[in-house]
Amino acid sequence: MGDADAIREQRCDHPNPVVISAEYALQATNLVQINDDGVKAAARYIASHLASASYTPRTWRTHPLHLLPPEPYDPHDPATRRVLDWLFVVASLNFSFWSDRDDQERYGVEWREGWDAGGKGEGEGEKVVHTGYWSLVAALDRAIEEGIPITEPAFYASPERCPDAIIEHVFRPARECGEKSIPLLKERIAILREVGRTLCEDFDGSYQNFINAYQEREQGQGTALGLVNMVVNTFPSFRDECLYEGHKIHFWKRAQILVAETWAAFYPPPPPSPSSQYSPFPAPSNPNPHPLFPGPAGPRIRDLTMFADYRVPQIMAHLRILSYPDSLTHLLKRGELVPHGSREEVSLRSGSIVGVERVKEEIVRIREDMGEDGEEVSSVLIDFYLWDLAKRIEQGEDRIEGIDTTPIGHAHRTRSVWY
Repeated sequence: MGDADAIREQRCDHPNPVVISAEYALQATNLVQINDDGVKAAARYIASHLASASYTPRTWRTHPLHLLPPEPYDPHDPATRRVLDWLFVVASLNFSFWSDRDDQERYGVEWREGWDAGGKGEGEGEKVVHTGYWSLVAALDRAIEEGIPITEPAFYASPERCPDAIIEHVFRPARECGEKSIPLLKERIAILREVGRTLCEDFDGSYQNFINAYQEREQGQGTALGLVNMVVNTFPSFRDECLYEGHKIHFWKRAQILVAETWAAFYPPPPPSPSSQYSPFPAPSNPNPHPLFPGPAGPRIRDLTMFADYRVPQIMAHLRILSYPDSLTHLLKRGELVPHGSREEVSLRSGSIVGVERVKEEIVRIREDMGEDGEEVSSVLIDFYLWDLAKRIEQGEDRIEGIDTTPIGHAHRTRSVWY
């Protein structure tokens, strides 16, 4: 890949149109700025914490609400198909969890702390209220435990088998919540119908068959970005794009996170080693190939960008990777709605993408200066880390020390099915 300067010179030739779009949009909007000093400091901080915490793609498996695939990988195990279908539904509905209400009254779902709390299927264990993104995951997990096949395409595609009332029941809020339903419930139902019909009509009713069709088309040489393109071209509800001053801007948040979480969920365990730790950026020669991307190039996860939402830019501004003009800071502080496709929204999302790309490049440079392989540094893993860090800071479980930060500000509020 070469050093960071070479990467920067080649950026316009990046295979992912999201990067090209973001570079253009950041310049065209001329609002959010990239802080070079902040990028360098944040890159050192992130690289250090990824290593010290052994933060790897396998970290995905440590989240207690995640439904885990069986190991070793077995394409014929029904549990493999179940996890893939679960991943697909989560990504299909992974949008718009912010609330105007305080934490005590915002939408939340009551369920156990995770699959291991009380034992899967036993319905035991202390109940907690999950909010934000985790309310979606908890609602799906709770439905599965209750025997509702909410992640099976043939079920949720059919208004006869799965009427709207059942989906409303799946997403019922905790009794103490002030909000009576998950945001954009009607839109979520419509998306379930759309993606479910397509999977049933064209891919025999499963996301696993969709991946198999992609790899068959690519003769087993498919990559993560290629799968993202197929998702975007197949499902209109994943086509996260807008026009800005006559130019099409691609963000593809949910399509990329679907593929990235598929990659992480099925990421193979590290090879045996004298050390209990291994690099968070595994070398291309990893002897354990990814089972869903078996080609010699592997998934090429480095071609994907971060997932442009409202949570990650908030932590990026806190880390001084992004700088906002006073006008934007005041708008966010007032809690005003930021319309989809507006100058402010396009600048925030494109700035996030470009900012993480810059951090990735700086980590490549740091690792190369240390004589380490920087080939597999990915924006995906950086995004995963930043999102988890933002949640820990929000909950008072973590704080950033050792580098200059700005006071954590407000996330932008865009009510949208895209993120």
